[in-house]
Amino acid sequence: MTRFFAATARRTALAALLAGGLAGGLASGALAQEPGDVVAKVGDTEVTEADIAFASQDFADQLSQVPPTQWRKILTDVVVDMNVLANAAREAGIQDEEAFKRQVEFLTMRALRNAYLAREIEGKITDEAIQEAYDKEFANFEGEDERKARHILVKTKEEADAVIAELDGGADFAEVAKEKSTGPSGPNGGDLGYFTRGRMVKEFEDAAFALEVGAYTKEPVETQFGWHVIKVEEARKQPAPALADVRDQLRQQLLRARYAEVLADLKAKTTIEVMAEETPADAGAAPAEGGETPAEAPKAE
Repeated sequence: MTRFFAATARRTALAALLAGGLAGGLASGALAQEPGDVVAKVGDTEVTEADIAFASQDFADQLSQVPPTQWRKILTDVVVDMNVLANAAREAGIQDEEAFKRQVEFLTMRALRNAYLAREIEGKITDEAIQEAYDKEFANFEGEDERKARHILVKTKEEADAVIAELDGGADFAEVAKEKSTGPSGPNGGDLGYFTRGRMVKEFEDAAFALEVGAYTKEPVETQFGWHVIKVEEARKQPAPALADVRDQLRQQLLRARYAEVLADLKAKTTIEVMAEETPADAGAAPAEGGETPAEAPKAE
């Protein structure tokens, strides 16, 4: 169901964009805005804005691969072609065939299911509900220990010792890093930002988490990258993620929970009988070894 909700959201957004006239118009003249407005005619059949919007949902994945300026033309062409073929099918009497009628019943059922999911499940997940879920999930959040550090990376221990001597003499750590560090963070004063355990190589991590805030290593730290002088600027617990960073995740959780709740309630009110499929045991004992092998059982659809 997660994939269904994600796909539905994408298709709904695309349909809304098209219904809004694609931000100002993609062809000469004003674009129709009302669902019943006619955009093309195929014989006696009228193609409306609603038809274009519905088609946009079915072809959302394909449309994502072409520029938005081409969407309306593509969709109009698609719906026109569909009507041409549909009219031919009517003339051939396909609509009266039993197999076609069963297919229509199935497609109607699926469309009703999708509409119900969109209105009664997706439509009920409000911003307020997401905020409430966020507050509940992260109310007692306690993240991992973090350090905010800078470092100066050089090739030899002698160079690192010289850097430490400069710092002991009062040199500014960030300025020395800009001048002498060979690491990619050097131009930014050696700033590494915040990191938790497991993010850095062990030798670097052990040294950084052993330092007091404001202190730098008095002995160079060797790693596979060279020799480091490390300064810790801040220590804190990792903060809870921002709502914007987990909104989609929380929404999916709420959607799954509501889907399960609604479906369980509806099933409890409905008499459901699933006909048991006959198994080999029901049909009788298997043939003795060396006996005739039965034909392959039909596969379930």
